[in-house]
Amino acid sequence: MGYLLLAGAIAAEVVGTTAMKYSDGFSRLGPSLLTLLGYLVSFGLLAQTLKTLSVGTAYAIWSGVGTAAIATIGIVFMGEGMTLAKAAGIALIIVGVVVLNLGGAH
Repeated sequence: MGYLLLAGAIAAEVVGTTAMKYSDGFSRLGPSLLTLLGYLVSFGLLAQTLKTLSVGTAYAIWSGVGTAAIATIGIVFMGEGMTLAKAAGIALIIVGVVVLNLGGAH
């Protein structure tokens, strides 16, 4: 159940961060409210996740997967360029998350 809550926390954080891009510096009400809601839900679910997963593992996965997802969204949907360094960084994040899980994350 902890990983399901963590997946929800990651999804909510990604929605909140994506909405922040469209909030135009918090000058547009709709995206600004979606940003706030996304982060409230994300932190709430992350807090529930910490009941069953260690804080280091949960936070590393939450921040790592969220960062990789946002970088990918930026490239695919927002016209941000893909560089070798960016691709390597995303790959290293994914490898890090896998290593954490193989290393006995609980």
